[in-house]
Amino acid sequence: MDHFLYRDGVLHAEDVPVPDIARVVGTPLYIYSAATLRRHFQVFDEALAGMDHLICYSVKANSNVAVLKLMGDMGAGVDVVSGGEYMRAKAAGIPGERIVFSGVGKTRAEMRLALEGGIRQFNLESEPEMRALSEVATAMGVTVPVTVRMNPDVDARTHEKIATGKSENKFGIPIDRARAVYDEIRALPGLHAIGIDVHIGSQLTDLQPFRAAYEKVAQLTALLRADGHDITRLDLGGGLGIPYEHGNEAPPLPMEYGQVIRETVGDLDCEIEIEPGRLIAGNSGIMVSSVIYLKQGEGRDFLILDAAMNDLVRPSMYDAHHDIVPVTEAEPGVDRLPHDIVGPVCESGDTFAKARPLPPMKDGDLVAFRSAGAYGAVMASEYNSRPLIPEVLVDGDHFAVIRARPTYEEMIARDMVPEWL
Repeated sequence: MDHFLYRDGVLHAEDVPVPDIARVVGTPLYIYSAATLRRHFQVFDEALAGMDHLICYSVKANSNVAVLKLMGDMGAGVDVVSGGEYMRAKAAGIPGERIVFSGVGKTRAEMRLALEGGIRQFNLESEPEMRALSEVATAMGVTVPVTVRMNPDVDARTHEKIATGKSENKFGIPIDRARAVYDEIRALPGLHAIGIDVHIGSQLTDLQPFRAAYEKVAQLTALLRADGHDITRLDLGGGLGIPYEHGNEAPPLPMEYGQVIRETVGDLDCEIEIEPGRLIAGNSGIMVSSVIYLKQGEGRDFLILDAAMNDLVRPSMYDAHHDIVPVTEAEPGVDRLPHDIVGPVCESGDTFAKARPLPPMKDGDLVAFRSAGAYGAVMASEYNSRPLIPEVLVDGDHFAVIRARPTYEEMIARDMVPEWL
């Protein structure tokens, strides 16, 4: 569900016509719907109703401070994977007791940053990391709550670049080493193991891998409690997918996902944490771009846009599909012809779609990339010295720029020429 719908033939973001926003802000740009963000948070909250739980929005999906504040104001926690994401969460007003710090390569500086500013827990991913955190916490005279991310060796059946729960992946500690690892934590100063963490991948469209992983978590909880560990919190990660392609079978609903949680770990008397990102933010955003040229090639037509792979890298990086639609609807019965939809970057990989059927388009027409609210702006770069594109938040009948497009001068001013050149 989202709030990007056609009215009188024009695509709207909630109650605002998309062309009005593009006229003020320019293209390309990202547009986010506050109503969709709120609704997607609420469906997860409803899915876990009656259970002690905290929904920790995954900041890496969309880290704009305005989006984080909207989440925090609804009572969400957040899951961060870097010092920068931690600082964004704090800037959004999210208290430390609602911030979970994940990631395989936390530095000592990031550990100190979070311990000074407040933290709910660290999700540890290796023995060297837990020893480093013990040293930092001991030097600061504090004891920090931790979980250990277990690698359950479960195939998430997702793209290989976003699978994280198989034995060959870099994430977590093999589950068969869990008891030894928790015993070492008990012997380390400054650490208090309070739970178990697991996250098997992103864009999952099948509940069975979740069930398999969570059943292993339940078994491990019993073993660790028998060893005397006080396991009171289970961080079950995120990963529930979204439908990127219109007409394809929809992934499971959050309510169905919540039922899997109830059936596998619901009787363990543990607080449940989940870390959804894509499902909250993905369909909450679109990227809008203008047609620069229609170029006729040998046996195909190219629609050249002012957006490029540096603005939305998912198609180039993951072969990802995004529905691409005209902002102004075509008249009924108009033929749709195949176009290769490309950007202006000097890479053959700067291709968003091949042979995508579209109605006749002309220079200056607007197109919208659906489901672009997650892993869009956060993965953008300034390749080819193209300034990062602006982000806009719509709420009802009004909108605001929540990240401005930098000027060329501002972009170049970050470079520094040594005085000896």
